Amino acid sequence: MKSPMTGLPAPVLALGLAVVAASASGGPAPPGLGSVFVRSTSVAPSAQSAATVVRVPISGTIELGVAPFVARALAEAAESGAPAVIIELDTPGGRVDAAWKIIDDLRDAEVPTYAYVNRRALSAGAMIALATDRIYMRPGSTIGAATPVTGEGERAPEKMVSAMRSEFRALAEERGLDPLVAEAMVDESIEVPGVSEAGRLLTLTTDEATAVGVADAEVRDLIELLEVMRLPAAPVREVQPNWAEAIVRFLTNPAVAPLLLSLGFLGLIVEVRTPSFGVAGAVGLASLAAFFGAHHLVHLAGIEEILLFGAGVVLIALEVLVIPGFGIAGILGTVAVLGAAVMGMVGQVPTFDQVFNAAGLVALSIILVGVAGWALVRHLPRSNRFSGLFLRDSTSRETGYLSVPPREDLVGGLGVTSTDLRPTGVAIINDERIHVVTEGPWLEAGTPIRVLEVASGRVLVRRAKQSPESEHRNEA
Repeated sequence: MKSPMTGLPAPVLALGLAVVAASASGGPAPPGLGSVFVRSTSVAPSAQSAATVVRVPISGTIELGVAPFVARALAEAAESGAPAVIIELDTPGGRVDAAWKIIDDLRDAEVPTYAYVNRRALSAGAMIALATDRIYMRPGSTIGAATPVTGEGERAPEKMVSAMRSEFRALAEERGLDPLVAEAMVDESIEVPGVSEAGRLLTLTTDEATAVGVADAEVRDLIELLEVMRLPAAPVREVQPNWAEAIVRFLTNPAVAPLLLSLGFLGLIVEVRTPSFGVAGAVGLASLAAFFGAHHLVHLAGIEEILLFGAGVVLIALEVLVIPGFGIAGILGTVAVLGAAVMGMVGQVPTFDQVFNAAGLVALSIILVGVAGWALVRHLPRSNRFSGLFLRDSTSRETGYLSVPPREDLVGGLGVTSTDLRPTGVAIINDERIHVVTEGPWLEAGTPIRVLEVASGRVLVRRAKQSPESEHRNEA
């Protein structure tokens, strides 16, 4: 189990993901809802009328980013003194850990909450509906079918099914419902006399849910719902996700998380291999801050994962910069970094499939880093635009590091000193001015010399018996 750690600040939240700021204003009111509807996402709670009902739509798959959105909406409703909060549901379900967080917030809400099932509240959606004070359903809607499944669509292990069954039973007991009806939504082996038989997972229509007491009433639209709630004249303010919550949902997307990890790892690797902190390190830290910060806000990554990742980075830095070779510190650091990344993507009660999928995403990020590193090493040195960043020439082990190119062609050649050699100076050899050093006594300018050897840029000469001109005459 992972401690929520919601009160502790994460040191990597450098991108300001924790800031809940003003959102963009919404569009026009949906048709058919009448004048009671006011769409707003940025109006301060204090500016709203105390009689304004807050409407929180939850549609599509329930993801991790939905929980912070619902928590903010409930907090704003309590602060503004709203008489009620309507949770409008049209969802096939989603992540159980996200639904659990929403349920906890609904149980702790200071404002009466009402579920309005607008089409369907299945799986995690049914659990959210049962956590509200009352449930109302639109004609033709359904609720139930809450058996937890794996990523492959198969029934989850009994441990997870038992936890969901107990959760549904507890919610039903809180609302005074028949616990067997709620449990039958999770476990098809449970029989409810007169409602469902064993071997059939319970899913209720609007009429059926009203008949067994799961739903309090059938309502055609929002206006009729307000009348049933005894708030017929109350305006309704719809809360929409703000820009910060939208960014968090984007950064926690399974397709984006591997990219953030890849950029983070690649940036740190490049930074370790360069002498100073630069753009690569900044991009790497920003990517990792976005990854852990977003997952911290959706209650996946706690301070434990952040500290574990920091310890891994320190161990890897010690291995690279201080300890020669690659040993225990490097292995432990790598394991810590990868473990923190996996832990930051699983829920409070992770299933094997969730751990497996998280490990797969981390492995994918490592593959992306490897491919990107190979591409950088192979292609960038040949690029005309980036050629100045790389040293193209190299020296062999035999030649070593030379300040001047080897001049073996000078050995045996004749020349004339241009300056006095005491013992170094300049000579003219093959019509070139070359710095030379004499092996014996100092030589005056104009003395014939012969090159004895050239080693590491040092041209060693001695007095010659004849000048270059004499040698040319003899050869002629």
